[in-house]
Amino acid sequence: MTTLIVKDPVLIHLWHPVLFSNELNEQPKAIEILGEKVVVFRTSQGVYAFKDLCIHRGVPLSLGKVVNDEIICPYHGWTYNSCGTCTRIPALPEGKAIPTKAKTITYYCTEELGFIWVCLGEPDMSKPKIGELTSDRSQNNQVKMGPYELEAAGPRVIENFLDVTHLMFVHEGLLGDSQFPEISDYQVYQKDGVLISDEIDIYQPDPDGRGHGVHAKYTYKVFQPLCAGFRKSIDDSEEFFDLYLIVLPVNEKKSKAYMVMERNYALEEDENIFIQFQDLLIEQDRIIVENQKPELLPLDLQAELHLKSDRVSIAYRKFLMEVGLTFGTK
Repeated sequence: MTTLIVKDPVLIHLWHPVLFSNELNEQPKAIEILGEKVVVFRTSQGVYAFKDLCIHRGVPLSLGKVVNDEIICPYHGWTYNSCGTCTRIPALPEGKAIPTKAKTITYYCTEELGFIWVCLGEPDMSKPKIGELTSDRSQNNQVKMGPYELEAAGPRVIENFLDVTHLMFVHEGLLGDSQFPEISDYQVYQKDGVLISDEIDIYQPDPDGRGHGVHAKYTYKVFQPLCAGFRKSIDDSEEFFDLYLIVLPVNEKKSKAYMVMERNYALEEDENIFIQFQDLLIEQDRIIVENQKPELLPLDLQAELHLKSDRVSIAYRKFLMEVGLTFGTK
């Protein structure tokens, strides 16, 4: 499998969600990952990802079509099998052999958890993951949200998600109350490669769009550079919901965010209540993350002023430095 050189040594080897599974039908789809143009398509054998470029005259293969499990360029009909090998050049005389160099660049592609995933390098795990969600867990109480296209670097989007003190101001009246902005001290630790915070107490007037105020406890987790989540326990009861965020790094200043919520209460409620509520929250966050300066997340802890209430953000920035992330940071 051949790949182009992508500048980040970490993200190139991660699985990235590029589409919901139900978005990929018979028509190929054009996507962008880490600044690379990629086409994904479905055959009877599964899902595939190639560089979105016919090697003949540089036309995007995503403009073509899939016939008999092969993708056909719309310009001159060059046809590629699932291995990226050109199997037909209509302009060649009958009996003339196809050049052995007639191959396109291919990438790893798979389908898992209701998403299409692509890896540009060598996958660091056999199956994609979203936090602690697994394919063998019940899907009945899961709600998928997005995609949310944001003009912001992936690490900026993740850090905003991890920022507990913005809830009282950016999401006032919903996830917080500016009259009660104090955050009690907490710690962040690492277990099995995952960053985990202590529980953080917050009063929330309307935490999920159903109009009920609660006293919530947040536990934040960072699983990968562009995948984080939290568990929200409600009113010292057994009720909770987990919210996971995973970000596709389109390029250094553009991201596509997906969310999955899993809860153990209000299972009879229409999932659109939760989706529409998250849509509202994202639009509130958009104003912030699309206007932050610098656009790329500064990893130098001396570049900005930090407080004890920023412990999750501080731990996240240190984590990115430790793993060697460069894409979307400075």
